[in-house]
Amino acid sequence: MRLLTVLVIGASISLNSQAQTPSSSIDKKVSDLISRMTLEEKVGQMTQLTIEPFLKMANGTQPIYPHQIDEEKLSVAIKKYKIGSILNVGGNAQTKENWRNRIATIQRHALQERLKIPIIYGVDAIRGNNYTTDAVLFPHQIAQAASFNPSLAKKGAEITAYETRASFLPWNFSPVLDLGRQPMWPRIYETYGEDPYLVAEMGKAVVAGYQGNGAITDKYHVAACLKHFMGYSMPLSGHDRTPSWIPEREMREYFLPQFATAVKSGAKSVMVNSGEINGVPVHANKHILTDILKGELQFKGFVVSDWQDIEYLYQRHKVAKDNKEAVMMGVNAGIDMSMVPMDFTFCEALVELVKEGKVPMSRVNDAVSRILKVKYELGLFENPTGNTEDYPLFNSAEHNKANYDIAAECITLLKNNNAVLPLSVGKKILVTGPSANSMRALNGGWSRNWQGTNSDTSEITKNTILEGIRSVFGVDNVDYTEGVNFENAINVNEAVSKAANADVIVLCIGENSYTETPGNINDLNISSQQIELAKALAAKGKPIVLVLTEGRPRIISQIEPVASAVLHTYLLGNEGGNVVADAIAGKINPSGKLPYTYPRASNSLINYYHKFTETLEGQDPAGYNPQWEFGYGLSYTTFKYSNLKLSSNALNASGSITASVDVTNSGKIAGKESVLLFVSDLVASITPEAKRLRGFEKIFLAPGETRTVHFKITPDKLSFININLKRVTEPGEFKVQIGDQTGTFQYR
Repeated sequence: MRLLTVLVIGASISLNSQAQTPSSSIDKKVSDLISRMTLEEKVGQMTQLTIEPFLKMANGTQPIYPHQIDEEKLSVAIKKYKIGSILNVGGNAQTKENWRNRIATIQRHALQERLKIPIIYGVDAIRGNNYTTDAVLFPHQIAQAASFNPSLAKKGAEITAYETRASFLPWNFSPVLDLGRQPMWPRIYETYGEDPYLVAEMGKAVVAGYQGNGAITDKYHVAACLKHFMGYSMPLSGHDRTPSWIPEREMREYFLPQFATAVKSGAKSVMVNSGEINGVPVHANKHILTDILKGELQFKGFVVSDWQDIEYLYQRHKVAKDNKEAVMMGVNAGIDMSMVPMDFTFCEALVELVKEGKVPMSRVNDAVSRILKVKYELGLFENPTGNTEDYPLFNSAEHNKANYDIAAECITLLKNNNAVLPLSVGKKILVTGPSANSMRALNGGWSRNWQGTNSDTSEITKNTILEGIRSVFGVDNVDYTEGVNFENAINVNEAVSKAANADVIVLCIGENSYTETPGNINDLNISSQQIELAKALAAKGKPIVLVLTEGRPRIISQIEPVASAVLHTYLLGNEGGNVVADAIAGKINPSGKLPYTYPRASNSLINYYHKFTETLEGQDPAGYNPQWEFGYGLSYTTFKYSNLKLSSNALNASGSITASVDVTNSGKIAGKESVLLFVSDLVASITPEAKRLRGFEKIFLAPGETRTVHFKITPDKLSFININLKRVTEPGEFKVQIGDQTGTFQYR
């Protein structure tokens, strides 16, 4: 334990010293600025409002499009209340030109003030700059996780940062580092899956892509915001923003590591979990926000609340009697900036609380210092807007090609009986199902508006799955009918009739767009209408290719047996239609692997790192028996694993061993393979998991090519949180598994 502690602290010190190199002058500027600020100016910096109150309205209710700023209202917010931050789009996506005008207007007002402190504007650019029209829309995080390729995720993040800064927006509420292990939760698709190590590696790459190298972020990068710290993704009910019960040992084992990794990577901001854990709302939890985040992890950026969540301490959670007490609780717990977001009640309450001594001035100064430092690091004092000529690659062919390449490595082949895929040219294909001709189903939420409801119009120039298939196989060879939508039967009989003339049926099923609370469901099974369509088509005896477009793993166990092939697309974004078509045609060899366990039954939602008591054969019919396991994914070629070797059969606290394995492309076409290293602790003081992912590497192999893949195993990769909440590596026997190869070694 001492060794591991030293390593963690050492990494933090190294990072912090690196971050201090360019920032000593910034620290002086921040200290000087704070020394000249009034209490009201400080509180204003801690205040974030949404853009909606500052938009001109048509008929007093709906924003005028394109948006126009009501400068009189904006002036009140800045001059009287000194607000330091604004967020959101205020409805549907705006052009980058309108964004630039908006930011310029806001900053002009801010720079007229005494201290000339620029506004920091934040948006949810979580899969590309989705609130700017024409910006590239990448696959959602869950799809990117399926690529098991952090370098691709980093590339997507770099482009996202570039296109976000092209709109003069410097702050991105991303990445989501919540652990996607509760399949009912409507934000699963915003996560990198159920494994902490996978989430950590993808998150680290994305933070680097957003922020660039070093503490100073240039005009092509943005400040990252890690969310939602922490435990947000594990509500007992599966419904968004409902209570969680997570013991601290479990929290530290599964929910904290990915945030710790991203903090060490220099992330500039963190957003708070909207829910409650063990009866304590996280927005009022000093242990989580201050003791752990700012203390143990040595986080140097600033902490922003989520939407209205300080107010919700009294409105929903009922732990505060009124707004003033809620503000006191939230700020004293460690929140630096309140996403209020609609009024000035936070400002008024916090000024009173400081004057009354209920919130220390030291707490306010700490919060404001953190915020100002990020503003300096973003270069906002020097250039609060941007230069339009700096972004010629916005929505360029180069960026769209990168989007296609990323999506191509996400698509996951889960079944392919009798090598029905890829389909040969000349096949007569019936395309049907509710997501076959829908950009909304391909993109999901956070697509030009919050719920992604307008993708069919905003993305009209992009190919749906149907349009992609027709472009590849020819219009004359591809018939179409919807069959059903996500909720109702439309023309099932027509679909069945057309199936009689087809060689193969491509049935596109899944979910419509949603996010957050509107995406709550009470049944993880895919809708009955889609099940009935699949069964009716199966009666024709033609091969069925199921294409799944869904943000979470909807249960399809009733219809999976009637399918010859299953392609999981998750939410692939604007290149999804082309990628699906090219995968069906064999132009893309699928290489994605599941980033979560795909359940077989709605009452058996067990993760891959389950305990041995959940796999007792013959004793628990509802035990671990997934439709497909985490890390599962097929290819149009085959890969053979052989010759697993361990460099030693023993490991000590100061050493390491190397596990190597030969991977051969034993098929006839080139392909990519994600090689996954799992390790099992066979006996431990805390009941051990069946296995845990401890390493992965994606490789490309030509037919007949063999490559040896090496993994370094160190004591920290064998560690776990014990009953005393300490990370330890205990002596004993460990099992290594790579593909179908296994070996054992001793830790002493």
